[in-house]
Amino acid sequence: MSLRLAPLALLPLLTLACTGPGGAQTETSNNTAATETGGETDCGVGLVRGEDGECHCGTEEGEICGADAYCDEPSGTCVEPSCGAADPWSPGTQAFAEVTEEWNLTGVEGVRLSVTDLDGDGWPDLFVRRGGTRSDDFGAGTRHTWLLRNMEGLGFEDVTESSGVLTPRQDLGPGIGRPAEIVASADVDNDGDLDIFTGITTSDPIASLGETSELMLNAGDGTYVLANVDSELRHASSEDIVAGASFVDVNRDGWIDIWVTEHGIQDELYYGTGDGNFVQATAGSGLSTYGSNSLEELNAGAVHSRAWSALACDLNGDGWTELLAGSYGRSTNHLWQGRFDDEGGFVAFDNRNVESGYARDDNYEWQSNQFARCYCQSNPMAEGCADVPSPAIACDTPNWNHNSDREPYRLGGNSGATACADLDNDGDMDLYTGEIRHWWAGLGSDMSEALINTGAADVTFERPGREAMGIVVDHVTGNSWDEGHMSLTTLDFDNDGWRDVYVGGSDYAGNRGLLFHQRDVLQFEAVSTADAFEHNRSHGVVTADFDRDGDLDLIVGHSRARCDANAPNDCYATPQVRMFENVYGDGGNWIQLDLEGVTANRAAIGARVRVTAGDVTQTQEIGGGYGHYGAQDDLVLHFGLGAACAAEVEIRWPDGELTTQQLSLPGGHRYQVTQGERATLADQ
Repeated sequence: MSLRLAPLALLPLLTLACTGPGGAQTETSNNTAATETGGETDCGVGLVRGEDGECHCGTEEGEICGADAYCDEPSGTCVEPSCGAADPWSPGTQAFAEVTEEWNLTGVEGVRLSVTDLDGDGWPDLFVRRGGTRSDDFGAGTRHTWLLRNMEGLGFEDVTESSGVLTPRQDLGPGIGRPAEIVASADVDNDGDLDIFTGITTSDPIASLGETSELMLNAGDGTYVLANVDSELRHASSEDIVAGASFVDVNRDGWIDIWVTEHGIQDELYYGTGDGNFVQATAGSGLSTYGSNSLEELNAGAVHSRAWSALACDLNGDGWTELLAGSYGRSTNHLWQGRFDDEGGFVAFDNRNVESGYARDDNYEWQSNQFARCYCQSNPMAEGCADVPSPAIACDTPNWNHNSDREPYRLGGNSGATACADLDNDGDMDLYTGEIRHWWAGLGSDMSEALINTGAADVTFERPGREAMGIVVDHVTGNSWDEGHMSLTTLDFDNDGWRDVYVGGSDYAGNRGLLFHQRDVLQFEAVSTADAFEHNRSHGVVTADFDRDGDLDLIVGHSRARCDANAPNDCYATPQVRMFENVYGDGGNWIQLDLEGVTANRAAIGARVRVTAGDVTQTQEIGGGYGHYGAQDDLVLHFGLGAACAAEVEIRWPDGELTTQQLSLPGGHRYQVTQGERATLADQ
């Protein structure tokens, strides 16, 4: 397939028109509201002529904006910095407070959480699913799915049925909604609103009701209609086992594509055609895998993933996105490194699963696996069994294959969500992985942890280890423990300019949500439940500034799997989601950026933004979905600024030329940035 690049329109001529924070010049487009009147330039309402004869924003008194202000040309006003005085969070300080009831979330249940903006009003909305391929009965039946509109910070309202997002292809009867488990949002047709992919498993036609995965096109008012029936994204002609989805513009042609991971069958890449249709592009991109059981292919990760998540992120900074699939069953995680094939003229992917360090960690010790010890106890003459210690379990249930379970491909993790974030602020994107881990599996089983990017052209990670980073996970059940870390997110909850980590621990006794604050470079400290919140069996999480007060809030889901009233951190009565308002971060400094592409895809998914404030430069990338069976944080980027209250911003747009743009902006505000134009104030 050839590279499809949209024609690159000439960006508006950039001129130095307004004075930015600290006296620095701000790049702007030449779009001041000047008109010719009698041979003289009339600056228009809200703009004044400075001593240099040029038009500038001004106050009602006619004073030109000060050195620390920014000229918001549409309104003709001077945007002053809004500076906070809060220090980075420290233990003993309240960070979050529960507001579940106040936000009308009582009765909303689920473990799959995603943020979208269904009506384009700038207030983050919420999509919650209980999990599994299940339909909704909007009459007196059971609910499994909630699409919730944010009423401008006054709570959520349920618009699931009225939005049409669960409209079926066929007549399922009155009030019955189509199943939808995996969700991701993007503007696939570049018409200015977010469309929604809903993925399901079709293995069981009774559960799926004969429906398929679907793209739902936004009609522009927060209601949805089914996209093209012939779209290959529907996977209508063969079994679909969707485990994750990430929207991404793989070939940077301005039209959104999508990476869909499947549990045990071929993961798929689809190219978007811009009209809501998608065509399969997997084989021609080098992404084909096998169902083979040869040890060589299994250890290299050349076989189908047992996907439990999806991720698309540019990890080596070359502008070509990497595609990832986290795998269940201690099988190999997949990382496909993107590149442009100069000879073929198309985007191709190379298998960097093992070489990158993402496939699994490098601990291949198997002798501490309790079931291996059981085997060796019964077979002391077997290879490698001579010095294996006795087991600490009763050996009445065999769970060890001595031929295969010592191979590298069986010594990885049960990988849930993987998040992409620049944890150490060095300019490249790191990973944080979620893993299910059991005490009996031994040291060879991977733990949830950070993978730090080395910055190499060929993507490579190092694993410092949780202990070295101060990330301590207490095992309150003693020697017999399980870590159910399937969902997670990163955020800067105290606006100090450094990413913190929230890990959801679920499905096993003693598991709860874990919040870690980055107090120094890659040095974390646990935030106690007294300072944040206690949420048992935490499964599903999203972060966004839901109330738009300048800090990031959290909404978490709850799993009722493996409940045990006699064990610590037991399940709650229902799978009720809970919302926690950030009550600390709004005292600090911040900036928010809502990007809109022109030659790039309109939702700017894949845009890389660097924000420099003081002596810290942060890097974020707009993501199109990630995580365990579908998660997505807000497309609006939030940056804490630490002690600074102004920022230098560089945007690398994900178009054919990787167009860049620089801005100097006062802190304490949200800005809308259309590609090639000046930022405009977007405060509520």
